[in-house]
Amino acid sequence: MSASSVVVVGIDVAKAHVDVAVLGAELDVRRLPNDAEGHSALAAALEPLGVALVVMEASGGYEAELACALQAAGLPLAVVNPRQARDFAKAMGCLAKTDAIDARMLAQYGEVLLRRGQLQRLLRPLPEPQQQWLAALVTRRRQLLAMLLSERQRLQITPKGLHPSIQAVMATIQAQLDDIDAQMRHHVRQHFAQLDALLQSAGGIGPVASATLLAELPELGRLNRRQIAALAGVAPMAHDSGTLRGRRRIQGGRFEVRRVLYMAALAASRRNPVIKAFYERLIAAGKRPKVALVACMRKLLTILNAMVRTGQPWNPSLHAN
Repeated sequence: MSASSVVVVGIDVAKAHVDVAVLGAELDVRRLPNDAEGHSALAAALEPLGVALVVMEASGGYEAELACALQAAGLPLAVVNPRQARDFAKAMGCLAKTDAIDARMLAQYGEVLLRRGQLQRLLRPLPEPQQQWLAALVTRRRQLLAMLLSERQRLQITPKGLHPSIQAVMATIQAQLDDIDAQMRHHVRQHFAQLDALLQSAGGIGPVASATLLAELPELGRLNRRQIAALAGVAPMAHDSGTLRGRRRIQGGRFEVRRVLYMAALAASRRNPVIKAFYERLIAAGKRPKVALVACMRKLLTILNAMVRTGQPWNPSLHAN
């Protein structure tokens, strides 16, 4: 597939507006407001062009509604990591950075992505409303926990006369956290009960880990073990050059998924017989504790991926080896 035979669109997303660059076709629109009206106008302008791929960066949530609008219009969309997009621009010798330049570089990045044999991994599936709401609940819970931790740290360094003020704020945050937890549990029971029970059948996976995986990793069960490990950021990456054989490290992936997997693997390495035996075998072989724990994260994720794909709950006899 040659670059000249396809239409690729790059979209730079800001809070108030979006900038659009099109390669392979002409489009009069260059900037539109980042609201429902602008999203509809952009989708209508792109539909007749036979677009092969639309590329935009993850922009802290500002891109979410536009992504849904474009996908609802049947346009293939890839939401890419901003760091990777910027690295591509630098590799192309483009050091300047404006919204229009970023949109064009995203379109050129899209041309490169189209030549990859695994483009389908980058295409963002249209999330169901229930999954979107669960993701919002999980995110809000994470924000409240961060605020609560900040207040607890301030309590340690603040004069005692101000402790009542901080404690009042902590009580308010805790009440909100309890409410979000209740909403999250109810939502999971209502829409994801079977899948939640399946995930929690694995020792180490609790309600929060299960909800986070359901919200942040909808690809679970749809990819093979290597793909899901890379997507979550627990796949070891080589660092070799010439005769140098560098230490393998994990990097990239979805940070929040990796964080809950770490806590789940930590619990599983103590209480889940399969993961505990695996961890102890690695330690006995001379692996450092952190390296062994990362391997447990990857093994646990691989097992969960197989469980969701087959619909079979945790079975120690299947995962012991």
